[in-house]
Amino acid sequence: QLQLVESGGGLVQPGGSLRLSCAASGFTLDYFAVGWFRQAPGREREGVSCISSSADSANYADSVKGRFTISRDNAKNAVYLQMNSLKPEDTAVYYCAVHSFENCPTQIRSDYFAAWGPGTQVTVSS
Repeated sequence: QLQLVESGGGLVQPGGSLRLSCAASGFTLDYFAVGWFRQAPGREREGVSCISSSADSANYADSVKGRFTISRDNAKNAVYLQMNSLKPEDTAVYYCAVHSFENCPTQIRSDYFAAWGPGTQVTVSS
């Protein structure tokens, strides 16, 4: 069964950091770009970042550029999202998903991705 599972979420104060992990089971991530998304209550799912299969390229939403860093370890079949300088508006459920191709799409749109994990809650609050 193809499955992604996110972990690493939690409650953090503004300005703090979290590192999210996305682990795959039942298939290898080696040949696929992987994206991170988030969805806050009452809002549409938003593309946050994407990394190519070989990690030679990545893109970010404007709202997280300079604060978030995506990375991957194909040996561990995992993708990570390092989130620094967190803001209350970063509060959301964060998801990872797989793109069918090696390179990220120009736009990190949820309809370009599949095999969604259940998500991990990130809450930024004092």
